[in-house]
Amino acid sequence: MGFIKENVYRIFSQIPPHVRLIAVSKTKSVEEIREAYEAGVHDFGENYVQELKEKHPLLPEDIRWHFIGHLQRNKVKYIAPFVAYIHSVDDVDLLKEIEKQAAKNNRKIPCLLQISIATDGSKFGFALDETFDFLKKGAYKQFEHILFAGVMGMGSLTEDKELTRKEYRSLKHVFDRLKNDIFADCEDFREISMGMSHDYDIAIEEGATMVRIGTAIFGERVYQK
Repeated sequence: MGFIKENVYRIFSQIPPHVRLIAVSKTKSVEEIREAYEAGVHDFGENYVQELKEKHPLLPEDIRWHFIGHLQRNKVKYIAPFVAYIHSVDDVDLLKEIEKQAAKNNRKIPCLLQISIATDGSKFGFALDETFDFLKKGAYKQFEHILFAGVMGMGSLTEDKELTRKEYRSLKHVFDRLKNDIFADCEDFREISMGMSHDYDIAIEEGATMVRIGTAIFGERVYQK
């Protein structure tokens, strides 16, 4: 499995120091994750709660686990004790459940607001108007156990690089508006999570601070049922 370390080293050489590499490790074995960890990766992204629950106790304690998949409210309780970031916060009811479970664990969980930027309509996320209506007038401050850390977006499934760039640029614009109009006094609101194995270079050019890379590290994915 030496190719995993080689891939990690290559990607680290290509991304700026201010961009955080999140290795998307869904369906990957503990051994594969450990190799990426030994190559210097400390942030791993998982899509499935059950899989994350099983992997967490088997790997180093200083790994920062990012939940990046669609999160069902009834499963928040399983990851609330340890998850480092939840990227995929896509509605107010989910925020309320994260607040509830974070309070039970006496934690303040960093969350990213997932914004719907894919023009093919294939992804979850807040619509732009919905996001601002909810957040304006300080409504977000009711969530005392959530740290609003930034935004996340997933582009369309396309090989059109200009469309990808346009979608990522739109997410950066949303971030800027939220930062200026709502989170101006919140130093923690600074992350833009976008970009995957095939387009992370474009994402970085458009302002990404976190890139979610799986295939380019671990090879082709083995899909679960």
